[in-house]
Amino acid sequence: MPAKPPRILVIAGSDSSGGAGIQADLKTITMLGGYGMTAITAITAQNTLGVTMVEALSPQLVAAQIDACLSDIGADAVKIGMLGSAALGHLVADRLEGLSCPVVFDPVMIATSGAVLADPETVAAFERLMALATLTTPNVPELAALGGPAGMAARRVAYLAKGGDAAGDVLEDRLVIPGQADRVWHAARIHTRHTHGTGCTLASAVATFLASGLALAEAVERARVFVRAALLAAPGFGAGHGPLGHQAVGDIPGD
Repeated sequence: MPAKPPRILVIAGSDSSGGAGIQADLKTITMLGGYGMTAITAITAQNTLGVTMVEALSPQLVAAQIDACLSDIGADAVKIGMLGSAALGHLVADRLEGLSCPVVFDPVMIATSGAVLADPETVAAFERLMALATLTTPNVPELAALGGPAGMAARRVAYLAKGGDAAGDVLEDRLVIPGQADRVWHAARIHTRHTHGTGCTLASAVATFLASGLALAEAVERARVFVRAALLAAPGFGAGHGPLGHQAVGDIPGD
């Protein structure tokens, strides 16, 4: 009998165009050999040009989705993406406190298009989620909104500072784990406008690798390789920030 795939619960919003959100999460998890489940927090109307409408689902419905997944199938890791409201942030924290599996938190505040996806009250709710997460994955503007490296150091949480939004042809990703030396990766920028969903993809890849038993630094390293391959395999859809090519790459955990 084949080994069961690692179970990853994604708590995030839906992207109608399929490039980011739970659509990118499920593509990533599937390509990496995991079993993806979702608790949808919000419905967005968006495409490669931007977000035109966001409607959060009720906290009761989000809670019911989380409970349905955890009470029956269970989870080996949880990935948190767009929440959409402070109430949902606190609800998710309530549901995940005491959970023993790894949690990867992508603090979605600003989409690739520049649309703001979290208000100040929601950002305040992020404090609880960062405290319980195994890893938080802010991009450059999100890290700045969270107080920069000094702010994260004061929280004493593990985080991956993603450098894709920084200027220059050589990008830096920095994994910071309290009490350990930083792990730093440098890579040449892949010049492409097809970057929609990179943050979702990276966080879900890390969660899948953690669910498979990899250590945090190795999970991040392999997730970075997957994202770069997906960037290179982008199908070229849309007139703006197009989606990645998840379907064109695969790397089964443990190979």
